[in-house]
Amino acid sequence: MTTRRTTGKGRPRRVALTGGIATGKSRCLAVFARLGAAVIDADQLARDAVAPGSEGLAAVVTRFGPSVLLPNGQLNRAALGAVIFADPLARQQIEAIIHPRVYTGVARWFAALTVPVGVADIPLLYETAREDDFDVVVVAACQPEQQLARLIARSGLSEAAARARIAAQWPIAKKVALADYVIDTSGTLAETEAATTAVWEKLR
Repeated sequence: MTTRRTTGKGRPRRVALTGGIATGKSRCLAVFARLGAAVIDADQLARDAVAPGSEGLAAVVTRFGPSVLLPNGQLNRAALGAVIFADPLARQQIEAIIHPRVYTGVARWFAALTVPVGVADIPLLYETAREDDFDVVVVAACQPEQQLARLIARSGLSEAAARARIAAQWPIAKKVALADYVIDTSGTLAETEAATTAVWEKLR
């Protein structure tokens, strides 16, 4: 297990919640919030990073052209996704634009917290090699076939497209092996909530 820095006196415990796409992170984050943790979703920060008028969006358009914009000036996520999930280099380029802005936002958020524990939902934590920024890493995991079925059901993607998105991330088993805590989301919602609560008791 990677040795991370310990929590400094007077600052909140920094918890990263990660996993794979469609492995139940959002459900776990909602439970943590209900139990008293301050929470933040890196996906929202990523959306903010490319909001209309932002430097991030300007950088995306410079790299990928105006075809990735909707008529109202917002990012056309479907068009961009079709490009980056078919081209690893393009995916690296978009990540180089968005990820630094996301982690800056996460750091500022933690610095402003006044509660004992903060949980940041960061899907690509290990892929971006930022696990050492946190005191604890929690991984939400389910069976691969469940992950694929959930992604198809919620996104409407074809099986091939869904598999491409899953393959763009680390295998969930690799993340599980590195985690401080694992929440098994393969059961019922009640079971997931119970498992999340058990982890919360340890985090406190």
